Amino acid sequence: MRMLKLVLTILIALIVVLACVSFVFSRQVKVERSIEIDAPISVVFAQLDGLKSTADWSPWLGIDPDIELDYSGPETGVGAKLVWSSDPPNVGSGAQKIIEMVENEKVVSELDFGNMGTAIAAFIVDDLGEKTIVSWSLETDMGASPVGRYMGLLMDRIVGADYEKGLESLKAMIEANG
Repeated sequence: MRMLKLVLTILIALIVVLACVSFVFSRQVKVERSIEIDAPISVVFAQLDGLKSTADWSPWLGIDPDIELDYSGPETGVGAKLVWSSDPPNVGSGAQKIIEMVENEKVVSELDFGNMGTAIAAFIVDDLGEKTIVSWSLETDMGASPVGRYMGLLMDRIVGADYEKGLESLKAMIEANG
């Protein structure tokens, strides 16, 4: 019986310590990746200023051939909206709406993942003449819970790999169409 009490006490102490340590980690998480594309900024920006073209290079939308996509609002710019629904958990369901756009500079979207929360995604483009640098970022609040804060430590690894894949697909598509 003493051994069981000792094990339970150690287990509870460990849980308390891990919970307390989690509050050292920031609630705010930012993931960002960049790529250089061999094309003028106007050509690159034309693939980022609306949500329909995203389906051609998105790292997630091609995973599920049965994904349901519903577009609304304008074709490009502020107010363009995409609602998606998919069974695979790595795609899931959610909505994306462009909330800010500056021609040949940036596109900012609000993402809503339902129970998983919200985030802000942005594309920032830098003109290098005949080349363009595209930076894709995601910012989100992981919440106050210890689990959310520990998940925040993994976001760069989880989302970053998908961002790299998406940017590589965007680059290949644009450069192939010359």
